[in-house]
Amino acid sequence: MKEAIKKVVLAYSGGLDTSVILRWLQETYRCEVVTFTADLGQGDELGPARDKAALMGVKEIYVEDLRETFVKDYVFPMFRANALYEGLYLLGTSIARPLIAKRQIEIAAKVGADAVAHGATGKGNDQVRFELSYYALNPHIRVIAPWREWKLSSRTKLLEYAEQHQIPIARDKRGEPPFSVDANLLHTSSEGKILEDPWVEADPAVYSRTRAPEDAPDKAQYVEIEFARGDAVAADGVALSPAALLTRLNELGREHGIGRLDLVENRFVGMKSRGVYETPGGTILLAAHRGIESLTLDRGAAHLKDEMMPRYAELIYFGFWFSPEREMLQALIDKSQENVAGVVRLKLYKGSAMVVGRKSPLSLYSLAHVTFEEDSVYDQHDAAGFIKLNALRLRLLRSRHVRS
Repeated sequence: MKEAIKKVVLAYSGGLDTSVILRWLQETYRCEVVTFTADLGQGDELGPARDKAALMGVKEIYVEDLRETFVKDYVFPMFRANALYEGLYLLGTSIARPLIAKRQIEIAAKVGADAVAHGATGKGNDQVRFELSYYALNPHIRVIAPWREWKLSSRTKLLEYAEQHQIPIARDKRGEPPFSVDANLLHTSSEGKILEDPWVEADPAVYSRTRAPEDAPDKAQYVEIEFARGDAVAADGVALSPAALLTRLNELGREHGIGRLDLVENRFVGMKSRGVYETPGGTILLAAHRGIESLTLDRGAAHLKDEMMPRYAELIYFGFWFSPEREMLQALIDKSQENVAGVVRLKLYKGSAMVVGRKSPLSLYSLAHVTFEEDSVYDQHDAAGFIKLNALRLRLLRSRHVRS
């Protein structure tokens, strides 16, 4: 006997899985279902999701354009940290989950729902990211995870359920997809089926956001990105909103085959998985941000940030966006960005984004100090004492060995 639920807010895409979940919630819990569909720049038309929810009897339907919020309040703070999970992954799926979860909890409070539901499976990371976020924002919320409850263990069974319950499924969606895809304005993530063997190169059809580098233009293209307090604010002299700027960088990255990644990663739940990612604009943005930091960050601050980054990235990957430790690290990172301002010029060519120029009114780079020509600001004799003081402990260690 299922515990009584009056109203549940479902994270709803309009696809097969979440449409089956919608009907299953209505049938299993005999509750009212509120759907929430977020536009995070995945590129899908969201009108059909609204129409399908209405057709299935949903009275309260929320479809929201969250692209600007997504980039400004989630992607940009993460990029201030130069976050990479396991040194490579730009966390495109991970960073989207806390925003979706936050809006679900807010909508639940607004409509008086006592539960929320998601379509993540019991094998992946997303179930953890959604639910940790839910509980961090509302400790008393009920969470329903159908994939951990029902016996619909295959796509065939999902389709059978859909037919039995008159759930509309487009004809082109009835076949078995060769791999699963998650997408938003930052990236696409593909995994499963034809990608499960890590020795087999990904089929070209997996890539939807980038040209193959070998098919990219033979002529390089330059782009200049301006930063203020660690965030990109303009491209080629044109001020742009966060989402518009990332969209522009995505266009450039797509044209030049930038941002492909084939990765075997360690999931939080304990298994390894193979994912193929495309993060064209994000790859350019990361290179540009590190370029401007190289000019404006003090060595100690820069090195401390690099030490903290793997921990920060892991917190996001594991689903702890709303944890106190992530917020503490964010405060440290944001403090470091106060003087990260200026312009970076990048050369885009056949899969690469290379920093070739940088300038800043707050630069710490001193030509007078680094020049190989004669200067009047640096006394090279000072280096002898500096080296001897740093060598003192090494000399004492060696002396002890000699004595013994």
